[in-house]
Amino acid sequence: MTMFVRVVEHGSFSAAADAAGVSPTMAGKQVRAIEARLGARLLHRTTRRQQLTEIGRLYYERCKQVLADVQLADASASELQSEPRGLLRIVSPVTFGSHRLMPALADYLAMYPAVSVDVMLDNGVPDLSREGCELAIRIGEVAQVDLVARPLQPYRRIMAASAAYLERRGTPAHPRDLSVHDCLGLSYWRRRDQWYLFGPDGEWRPDVSGRLSADNGDALRVAALNGAGIVLQPEVMLADDLARGRLVQVLPEWTPVASPMYLLYAVDRRPTAKLRSMIDFLLKRFGAHAE
Repeated sequence: MTMFVRVVEHGSFSAAADAAGVSPTMAGKQVRAIEARLGARLLHRTTRRQQLTEIGRLYYERCKQVLADVQLADASASELQSEPRGLLRIVSPVTFGSHRLMPALADYLAMYPAVSVDVMLDNGVPDLSREGCELAIRIGEVAQVDLVARPLQPYRRIMAASAAYLERRGTPAHPRDLSVHDCLGLSYWRRRDQWYLFGPDGEWRPDVSGRLSADNGDALRVAALNGAGIVLQPEVMLADDLARGRLVQVLPEWTPVASPMYLLYAVDRRPTAKLRSMIDFLLKRFGAHAE
């Protein structure tokens, strides 16, 4: 196949033979062997130039693809055995990136000292063509068909408040009790006056209200720490405050439905060592079956 492609691209058996370091007779013999096996003529032979037949043109295109695949397979095997190195760009949602991804990347960098990582925090739909990003983390369903989507642990949201607030206003025992509490909501939520919760009694949509809202979840977390009300935010944002006793989880049996979360990367037949190492690391740390 390699000789046939050379003959086509160099325009003659003699030129192809020179490029391959063999005799023109040997070049012609290899092409004739293909034609004999296929039972079809691939080239119209003239005194000056070889021209492709219709079958030859199709076979030429297929041969180029096959040979390219062989080169990619060899290169991939070599790449995967090499040490991960170079710059890797990742795009991640803001909260998950700040509270979970960045601490994890400190461990990754210690494992792979030849890799540098550039993280872009963006809550929009990730575009892997942007700034040369090779990986993305997406909260919500994935519509792009040209990406590989590996499931991560679901993204959960919980309710919490400071002990001082609960002592002052009382601790809700059921979602219906939220209607008499100060509930801190994001200003861009479509329904700030209802929280959709699921628990032992099925689905509840309590009417909620509050005098304080913001367009940033971390700002609401700070407000809750200072006793301003009950906050409904991602578990990854509130986990440290809960563990340290700065916040208390409210109605732990009642939470919104968890959102699916995925690790995304392009369908690439030649993953680099740095990309493969990061995919494996993130799946082990945050994958759907991670401990």
